[in-house]
Amino acid sequence: MEHLVVLTGAGISAESGIQTFRDADGLWEGHDVADVATPEAYERNPELVLRFYNQRRRQLDAVKPNLAHELLAAMEKHFRVTIITQNVDDLHERAGSSSIIHLHGELRWGCSAANRELRVFLGSNDIQLGDTAPDNQPLRPDIVWFGEPVPAMEAAVEATLTADRFLVVGTSLQVYPAAGLVDFVPYRKPIVIIDPNRHSQLENEGIQIINQTATSGMKMLFDSWCSVK
Repeated sequence: MEHLVVLTGAGISAESGIQTFRDADGLWEGHDVADVATPEAYERNPELVLRFYNQRRRQLDAVKPNLAHELLAAMEKHFRVTIITQNVDDLHERAGSSSIIHLHGELRWGCSAANRELRVFLGSNDIQLGDTAPDNQPLRPDIVWFGEPVPAMEAAVEATLTADRFLVVGTSLQVYPAAGLVDFVPYRKPIVIIDPNRHSQLENEGIQIINQTATSGMKMLFDSWCSVK
């Protein structure tokens, strides 16, 4: 069975109602990312940062996976699928995908401020100022903030190196190191990008571009790749 590796970004979750800060004004749910998505912001105003992620966590209960998430899960009947996502939501899991690498962390989890590997499942619960992890250190969101290392990147590269097909859905390929994964796709293996924005330079490099939203593009691709399998 061919190994399909999929890199997903904010565009796939936007159609479920989860906003992205990289469109238009650069704000994420009305907040400058420097105020809610950096280690310095957490040190400066932990109460604001915790409140922001508590709100994002509650938002997950009000949204559902969309057709793009569901079709990626359905592709597991036709491919061995590994999803590498830049998203911190759990929509891939809820859609039924079984192999997911979260590059930027997960909203449903917290971790020790002193040891990122010491994780605590939160579900829909808030983190309150003063909450501690099992090591008695402050409990923080298990989110990879700007300026922090990306622990899951090694696993993402290893998966990409074994890809028979590489699919990009809903990301502008502007955020590194995730955007650099396309450079690890084995030689001559097909790369397809589903994104409503133009990627003329990548088209010149032989990459197939489907200029559609995540749901529309995934429907087209699923019909093409899976209808005859």
